[in-house]
Amino acid sequence: MRPLLAAILFLATVGPAVAADPAALARARARYNEGDFDGAISAAAVARNVAGSADSAALVIARSHLELYRQRAQPDDLATARMTLQGIHAANLTPRDQVDLDIGLGQSLFLGEVFGAAAELFDTALAREAVLSTAEHRQLLDWWATALDREAQTRMPDRRARLFERVLARMEDELKQDPLNPIANYWLAVAARGVGDPDRAWNVAVAAWVRSSLAPDTDTTSLRADLDRLVGEALIPERARLRPMSEQQVAMAMFRAEWDLVKEQWK
Repeated sequence: MRPLLAAILFLATVGPAVAADPAALARARARYNEGDFDGAISAAAVARNVAGSADSAALVIARSHLELYRQRAQPDDLATARMTLQGIHAANLTPRDQVDLDIGLGQSLFLGEVFGAAAELFDTALAREAVLSTAEHRQLLDWWATALDREAQTRMPDRRARLFERVLARMEDELKQDPLNPIANYWLAVAARGVGDPDRAWNVAVAAWVRSSLAPDTDTTSLRADLDRLVGEALIPERARLRPMSEQQVAMAMFRAEWDLVKEQWK
């Protein structure tokens, strides 16, 4: 996971290769999954000439260029990704690839800083979660929440809360289904702060810290670093400012001591 407002993680896959995939398309998917995006583009270029593979191969090419754009920030990569995505016929894709098309479209908008529309596409992809693994669902959830968070930063302060209300409601539902979901634990705290409830955000952050070591597949170090940053840089000062001016410095010290105690007791 990344800290609040930092770069979002890569999505894990374009989609698993299936038995019916031609060899060139299977190689393209494999290269993408290995992080060899130039190799994926080369293999997919061959696959585009194989009957029935053109659109799936184009999807691999587009999403590879999106990842290359994230690595080297070359505008041509983003432009190529957009152009390639526009030429894909969704009806020719498998259900999984259709989801990945929405993800790719969302990524292209996000990287172009069109955050609200990107969130809508990620939301559509999340609705078809049956084809996503748990890890993929969590990463996509993170893209969606980050997109709404970035969109909120473009709004006037009095209009931001509505966006965070969406994040809050979804993360509450996510935690009912998967209490150990690190993405939902983190974003619930962010969203509670975003709707103007720093006290609840504090309680959520403490609960998330306590839960963070209970799942063997959770990156506890990253989650706790994010929570520590959120609490230290945002929640402690904001909670202290709710006190009378004369009490704020004492409150800051008290809240820091309280948070340090949580970290000490729940290592």
